[in-house]
Amino acid sequence: MSPIQKIKKRDGRIVDFDQEKITEAVWKAASSVGGENKQVAEQISNQISAVLEVFFKDESDIPTVEQIQDLVEKILIEGGHAKTAKAYIIYRHKQADAREQKELMFGKGAADKTLSFSNNALQVLKRRYLLKDNKGNLKETPEDLVRRVAKSIAETDNKYEGENSQETEEKFYEMIKNLEFMPNSPTLMNAGTGIGQLSACFVIPVEDSMEGIFTSLKNAALIHKSGGGTGFSFARLRPSEDMVSSTTGVSSGPISFMKVFDAATEVIKQGGKRRGANMGILRVDHPDILDFINMKSDMKTLQNFNISVAVTNAFIQALEKDEEYDLKNPRTKETMKRLPARMVFDLIIANAWKNGDPGVIFIDEINQKSPVKHLGEIEATNPCGEQPLLPYESCNLGSINLNKAISISGQDLDWNKLEQIVFSAVHFLDNVIDANNYPIPEIAETSRKTRKIGLGVMGFADILYRLGIPYNSEEGIKMGERIMRFVDEKSKEKSITLAQTRGTFPAWEGSFYHKNGIKIRNACTTTVAPTGTIGMLAEASGGLEPHFAISYIKNVMDGTELVYTNKFFEKVAKDQGFFSKELMHEIAKVGSIQNFVEIPEAVKKVFVVAQDIAPEWHIKMQAAFQKHVDSSVSKTINFPHEASIKDVEKAYLLAHKLKCKGVTIYRDGSRDNQVLNIGKVNKAEVPKETFTPIIEESTPATTPERLEEIAPPPIFESAKSTEPREHKPMSKHDILQSKKCPECKSDVQIGEGCMLCLSCGFSACTV
Repeated sequence: MSPIQKIKKRDGRIVDFDQEKITEAVWKAASSVGGENKQVAEQISNQISAVLEVFFKDESDIPTVEQIQDLVEKILIEGGHAKTAKAYIIYRHKQADAREQKELMFGKGAADKTLSFSNNALQVLKRRYLLKDNKGNLKETPEDLVRRVAKSIAETDNKYEGENSQETEEKFYEMIKNLEFMPNSPTLMNAGTGIGQLSACFVIPVEDSMEGIFTSLKNAALIHKSGGGTGFSFARLRPSEDMVSSTTGVSSGPISFMKVFDAATEVIKQGGKRRGANMGILRVDHPDILDFINMKSDMKTLQNFNISVAVTNAFIQALEKDEEYDLKNPRTKETMKRLPARMVFDLIIANAWKNGDPGVIFIDEINQKSPVKHLGEIEATNPCGEQPLLPYESCNLGSINLNKAISISGQDLDWNKLEQIVFSAVHFLDNVIDANNYPIPEIAETSRKTRKIGLGVMGFADILYRLGIPYNSEEGIKMGERIMRFVDEKSKEKSITLAQTRGTFPAWEGSFYHKNGIKIRNACTTTVAPTGTIGMLAEASGGLEPHFAISYIKNVMDGTELVYTNKFFEKVAKDQGFFSKELMHEIAKVGSIQNFVEIPEAVKKVFVVAQDIAPEWHIKMQAAFQKHVDSSVSKTINFPHEASIKDVEKAYLLAHKLKCKGVTIYRDGSRDNQVLNIGKVNKAEVPKETFTPIIEESTPATTPERLEEIAPPPIFESAKSTEPREHKPMSKHDILQSKKCPECKSDVQIGEGCMLCLSCGFSACTV
């Protein structure tokens, strides 16, 4: 063993010497210039260690990080590894620049406490996640945040006999520090704080009484204040013009109350970080369904709601037979009238084609697959639709960064490493349920009764790029299914192990698992959630979504435009000799590379973005993941602008056929106030690859005209005087109109039902 036991960090700290870090640094430099043999890196690392033994014989004589790095350079150069040496030197310079930026951001001496977060991620952490004092000054570094979260969640182990919270804390700390796993944002924000609310979203029932409605509104306000989002089914509410016996009057119907919920959401900020988000759902057999479907057609109403129609199997059967179906009063259960299923379905499709709303959830499929049917029916989902929940259940979510599970060869995943990440992540999420400070008692009771967790993935599009697999291919579909099957199986394996020492979830008796003799800790273990902001922290693509653009333009504070290019594409472009800053800037104007003749066809095939992919491939990928997901999948089905209403119809039906639990679509340019994050050019100016529709394209005569342009309302109060004025907060409508982030004024993007600023991490639900 080497006598070198310790090294001195730049901030003066003495830490354990780890030779493997030298090996990894050398290997990283070598592989970046085409090196293929890691054993050479190991040999060089051994040589460096041997030299250190000679020069630092005395235990009191401790080498510094800089001395070791200087030695690495020297040995690489003298050993004839010129290319690797050059790559290593460039890497050192970049690291030095990064440290300088970090010290400007967090103060002198804090650079080593920023862990492996990128500068962009650090900006997001600083704006949204790091604790601040009452004057807005930072109270913690990124390292402090990770330690706070790891410690707080690990302490749950103390409740269970034979478990060691200190060992668990280190495991959780390393997992998050290394960007292998990220919990949902409320956990990062609130773990170990006075707030202590760790769940992403909740489903709140809305009872058919004035007291019940406004109790739900109060509960929603408390949830938004604590950092969560809310989902509601308004299907229990009696229809408009129905009798109200207590007043001998008539009901105003569910839509009127949805507007009240929307107005309340507008004035509440989630934990001081972001605006609230809601999902509003109405069953297709509710008497007010036509008004509900048309509710957001003006693109002004319900700016804080996503809406979805809960479609039943009976409705689909009536549609297939071209028959009418019953609309039932939820108060009396009596049929009020009948409507042609085709007419209602056409209205859903036409509105979705026009602006993305409404989506649909297949409510019978959701309830058929519920492992806890004995507790009642699921009526609603969280705002992004990936978590169907019983009334008063919560989302306890986290995502694995698949980029950290790529094998050394880069040809496959390291399945053993992925297994270990899954095991640790399930342990973490199960602890969250106990550590959580739920906003109301009913949520605490129900969440602990089923102990549902939602482990998902991010970085899927990244690894397809790295493995050379097109997203829109059978090979891509197979890889998606393979990954999610593995995550699902291993998550349940860990949950079963936890049940042996911690017990099953309290509602286990009567559940699917009880009937099949499986003792498991969590009623559900898997969900694929949107990972917009945590994906930025982990430098990973969101969920299972394809990339939005290969290159994009980022506005910095002084008005300068910077072009950011996907790092995997950039490497291929440089390796194959077609990289240029000019080309990247041109790509940033359109996002896609498909119409650039200087790029090889083989590269175009792999590096597809959302708009390059035909809708049927989006749906096939969602269905592939859904096969192995307990809850549901957050996924936007992207359509090109020229897609027809018939194309959208076929997509909805295909999603139902393939057993998806819901579907949300977005047609490019369907909103005149569309959110953009690529260049400032008119897409019509750029030749576009021919879209291959799911069925034959309809004639232009069948396609409705685009919506009239909506004049943007003023963001700030009108002012003729020079007196200071109070700025009004930007609503979602304002943001969509201006196409700018309300915090840093950079462009924002649409993806996974969210609008996301790639500069500062601002996010809010939309679609």
